[in-house]
Amino acid sequence: MANTRPLRYGGVMNSGFPTPPPGVFDDEPPGWTNNAAAPSAASTHAVKPEPYSPPRMATPTAPAMSETLTQRKREMLKRCTDAAQQLGKPVLFGMTTSLILQSVPLPKDCDLNATELHTVSGSHRTRIRAVVPPTTPHIWKPLSAAHNARINKHVHALDLVHTWAQLAAHMSLESLVILGDATLTAIARKPSLSGGRTADEIYQDFVRQVSELPKFNAKATCMIALEFIAPRVDSPMESETRITTTQYGLPRAVTNYTVPGATFSNGAPITLDLAWPEFRVAIEYDGDHHRTDKAQWRRDNDKRELLRHHHWIVLIATAANMADEPSQAELAYRAGRQLALRGPIFDFTLTATPLNELARRKRRKSTGAH
Repeated sequence: MANTRPLRYGGVMNSGFPTPPPGVFDDEPPGWTNNAAAPSAASTHAVKPEPYSPPRMATPTAPAMSETLTQRKREMLKRCTDAAQQLGKPVLFGMTTSLILQSVPLPKDCDLNATELHTVSGSHRTRIRAVVPPTTPHIWKPLSAAHNARINKHVHALDLVHTWAQLAAHMSLESLVILGDATLTAIARKPSLSGGRTADEIYQDFVRQVSELPKFNAKATCMIALEFIAPRVDSPMESETRITTTQYGLPRAVTNYTVPGATFSNGAPITLDLAWPEFRVAIEYDGDHHRTDKAQWRRDNDKRELLRHHHWIVLIATAANMADEPSQAELAYRAGRQLALRGPIFDFTLTATPLNELARRKRRKSTGAH
């Protein structure tokens, strides 16, 4: 495993949080290279960054995620209904089929074929298999504890908490964290699932339910992932951005942070995708619609101008920043630099640390092991 000596960043507080002038709002305030403003040699080992290169052009405009999820659900529901009618009884679907039926974004590195219809049962004796259309049966022994969702009278979907756990053996740890974020958001957005709970309460219940599940394949992986998932995340790319900052040693960010005293002209609160509120540093992830939708573009400009006057530094991340490891490292470096200028001390690393290694270090630290 690649490892680098962490660089101790921070320790210098800019008093008063001076307002950055226009033109540098999504980057560094002027003077950050000034010796008086930059972290001293005593508080950080200076590393000269690679020369800045403009982000690569994003891919052509894609449909909004909500539109894609809705269309995918509609198509999948028809296929599932056909399968259930062919069997002559209601059918419970799990794995990626359950995600699609409940409008949850699919993980990008899952080793299951998401076009297949995945059924689920509690034992081999009761497993479900249709011929036309064909289905792929799976056994999920903790099924009796699941609170499954009725999609229509023919089609049921496995409880999202159980679906997340069931899929853990079929993707990377990073993707499992991203899927955990998306699952929490899907539960929070559906009144029948949220039951009036706050986002934090949903998260706490999610952790408890997974922890209480009897032993299953990849439960250990799930327990690691639980340390990194977060509520109030609007998209998988926001999750990926947050994971990147974590892997490079930045302090844990607050997700979907509501800025006190800052509202749009219509009174709507202003939120930030990732924020370090104490230091007024944030990252906003902009999908293609932020660039192609004029109303959204104007709204973003108004929002960021107002935040600038509230002394916030806001960095903008796009798909180009997540395209590969060097691009992710550059984004993490820029965010870390802004944080270091405003006081926090943290160990920045030049390469991303795997999440399982971060979890291992956290456990060793909590037990006092060396």
